[in-house]
Amino acid sequence: MTTHTLLLPVPAVASPAATAAGAATRRSVTGSVHSWDLSTGVDGPGTRFVTFLSGCPLDCLYCHNPDTKRMRNGRRSSAEEIVAEAAKYRDFIRAAGGGATLSGGEPLLQPVMAGELLHRWKHELGLHTALDTSGFLGSRATGSLLNDTDLVLLDIKSWDRDLYRRVTGRPLQPTLDFARRLADLGKQVWVRFVLVPGLTDPEDNVAGVAAFTASLGNVSRVDVLPFHKLGAAKYEALGQRFPLTDTPSPTPAQVAAARAIFAAEGLSAV
Repeated sequence: MTTHTLLLPVPAVASPAATAAGAATRRSVTGSVHSWDLSTGVDGPGTRFVTFLSGCPLDCLYCHNPDTKRMRNGRRSSAEEIVAEAAKYRDFIRAAGGGATLSGGEPLLQPVMAGELLHRWKHELGLHTALDTSGFLGSRATGSLLNDTDLVLLDIKSWDRDLYRRVTGRPLQPTLDFARRLADLGKQVWVRFVLVPGLTDPEDNVAGVAAFTASLGNVSRVDVLPFHKLGAAKYEALGQRFPLTDTPSPTPAQVAAARAIFAAEGLSAV
């Protein structure tokens, strides 16, 4: 779903020491971090420094990062380490019109670490910030965390309530509540919808997501993401079976039809 140019584990070495003034006031925040990478694609505009936090309360059938589901699968890392790593690429990222994105897993499962990273990326490095979330834990996003977030990448996985629970194991309503909260704040949002043949692709399901998205008034883009099986090898490595191993990827015509439904609501769908 995303074109990654580099994927590296969280560095094991300590980051450079902060300045004396900063060290005197900076709190020490740590979290469970799976990895980081530099990417272009659907992680926000331009080239992005993307940090993947470990842990997710959803159990999506088509999850392509099953290795990020459990916090224990990550490494205990400090915000200082991650910010220092991002700083190495700051000039390049800014020249490329990019920024820093917090992903997972589900970043809001670790709201303190998430808030610290977004704040320091924005105010110390001067980077555009994005939060990639399902919205299920949107109530954990504080006002200050959202103030430090320039863009929210919000996954709306289904409109049909029963189907949403089947796909994720969780109810849809918290995501809708968070979406409305973001709309009330006027926060820029990109909605992301994964098109899975035989699962999320019924026309009325896509139309429901489209109509709700259009009603918000703060969504500048919709990414219709074709289902793929690129994460299947990760399930095998974990000794698990990929739940949708027999499901095909959608055809270009099916993707175009879904995008047309969003476009009919006046949305920019890609």
